[in-house]
Amino acid sequence: MTSVWATTRSFPSAVRLLMVNQFAINCAFYMLMPYLAAHLSADLGLAAWSVGLVLGVRNLSQQGMSLLGGSLADRYGYKAPILAGCLLRTAGFALLGWVDALPALIVASAATGLAGALFNPAVRAALADGAGERRVEAFAAFNVHYQAGMLLGPPIGLALLVADFRAVCTVAALIFAVLTLVQWRALPGGGPAADGRRTGEGVWAQWRTVSANRPFLLFSLAMIGSYVLAFQVYLALPLAVGAALGAAGSLATSGLFVLSAAVAVLGQLRLTGWAGRRWPGPQALVYGLLIMGAAFVPPAMLAAVTDGGGAPAAVLAALALTVVLLAVGGAVVYPFEMDTVVTLSGDRLVATHYGFYNTLSGLGITLGNLATGALWDFAGRHDAPWLVWTVLTATGLGCALAVHALARTGALSGGRVPAAPVAA
Repeated sequence: MTSVWATTRSFPSAVRLLMVNQFAINCAFYMLMPYLAAHLSADLGLAAWSVGLVLGVRNLSQQGMSLLGGSLADRYGYKAPILAGCLLRTAGFALLGWVDALPALIVASAATGLAGALFNPAVRAALADGAGERRVEAFAAFNVHYQAGMLLGPPIGLALLVADFRAVCTVAALIFAVLTLVQWRALPGGGPAADGRRTGEGVWAQWRTVSANRPFLLFSLAMIGSYVLAFQVYLALPLAVGAALGAAGSLATSGLFVLSAAVAVLGQLRLTGWAGRRWPGPQALVYGLLIMGAAFVPPAMLAAVTDGGGAPAAVLAALALTVVLLAVGGAVVYPFEMDTVVTLSGDRLVATHYGFYNTLSGLGITLGNLATGALWDFAGRHDAPWLVWTVLTATGLGCALAVHALARTGALSGGRVPAAPVAA
């Protein structure tokens, strides 16, 4: 952890603030969200479809509105949407703990999602802008803080649940309120609106500019599969744990979450430095994606050898290896991926590019989850559990090949994005 603090302190104060900000955001978010479904169903007595609706609205509003959030950041500067997002999540989390009617819960859930759509693209664009030539290193350190928040949030929330769910929501809302105040006072008003790079384009013109950036669009499509793979920690792996352990699988699933975050926290900076010394950015992306795909080989081999069975200990060992490899591959990919988005934007409309990237990856996760769930059911009916893991491995290989092809054609080398015409 000493290297994490040393690396963080080596950046300008604004960049350090953004890293600490992301740690606090994730800590507050994961204090609350893992326990929201149980609160809605057990405490409030909502039907399962209502619980799914509340949770789905949050994801839809965050991913669906990220493009708009990025556009606002490029038009008005990074500070305003960051503050607005933190303030909106303060209100949303407070509402989630103190309302019990379904319409009010939907409003609160939508507010928490919209908050993420506002500050996520702005934070990443501001981080890239503040880090300058050290973008890859900055995003590596940023991911350590991101994962640390994920790691510490759930146990803090569990401790607060001893009181009740309202205590969790209140503390989470207070964290975002403090973040709003601190960033209002300390975060510089940087961004294209403040440093003379504002283009004068309206939102539609910004979107036309991004949609005309063919290398960026191809890269975004090539990377969708990586998000589907990373999300399997929340879908396919818990399903496999449940099939092996039954009702006792909840603790093992929590252990896999902790293992994933711990690998990223402890290994991110070392992995980024190791990859950066050996490969250029596109090549590091390819190898990281290959590792993510290879993560699903152990359960595929176990399912094939045991004809879908296997002792629970063997299943858990295979899934733990999957989690470790996924975390390692993701740690290699993330900083170079974020750097590539900036490169392909031509340092223009960076937040809008991040917003588009988030929206497209969110759509990919949704469709990928539907496909993975359907494939899981199909494999179960045909006694072929190896099929799910094999397709996921092939997905990682396909992503790696697509990025490799883009790199070979020079599409990932960057360049200025042609300006869209400004409406009169």
